[in-house]
Amino acid sequence: MRQASYKRILLKVSGESLKGSGSYGIEPAAVNYLAQQISQAHNMGVEVAVVVGGGNIWRGAPAESQGMDRATADYAGMLATIINALALQDALERCGITTRTQSALQVQAVAEPYIQRRAIRHLEKGRVVLFAAGTGNPFMTTDTASALRALEISAEVLLMAKHNVDGVYDSDPNENPEAVRFDNLDYMDALNRRLDVMDATAVSLCMDNKLPIIVFDIGDQGSICRILSGESVGTIITGSD
Repeated sequence: MRQASYKRILLKVSGESLKGSGSYGIEPAAVNYLAQQISQAHNMGVEVAVVVGGGNIWRGAPAESQGMDRATADYAGMLATIINALALQDALERCGITTRTQSALQVQAVAEPYIQRRAIRHLEKGRVVLFAAGTGNPFMTTDTASALRALEISAEVLLMAKHNVDGVYDSDPNENPEAVRFDNLDYMDALNRRLDVMDATAVSLCMDNKLPIIVFDIGDQGSICRILSGESVGTIITGSD
């Protein structure tokens, strides 16, 4: 077994990663693939927590643009993340990984409430913990929830799993074939250049607490394990000393 460079990580998975080749919803093959990648990391002895997005089912911004109340639209998005977390929990347990889902919204029939100390205890016992419903507050993204939960559980790194993008570029690589990928990036550069990493609140939270961010392509098989083994994968965002 390869020696891991980190003891405890927080993995942010977008809803898009669960829809696979479809345009909407959850594709079983995509969820199973994701569970296998997480399982491999877990089998390296790393404590793994996951924040799941909900964009494959619901996006609040388009709903708001059509007149829906923003807070209501955001709450609907939180419910979408719970659906995704339950699908991922099932896939992980079929891989033999004991998993707990904690929700920032009260849904006692299907998930535990989010309790920081309980989440840490689950991790210490070797369970994968899925954090659903974002922060439980409207106007806050699941990126911000990822940074917040990572800090609360004392994760050593925040892994931002992207869908078909292998790091941070100076422009959109899907539109500009000359786009240049950064291997290393400073928090302030990411903020000042408005690079597509995560929202500014989340980056600022990581910067203030010196939490490294690694942006990588989850579709690159084995990428999580390579990161955990200390290989240079994607883009790492840290502070300049």
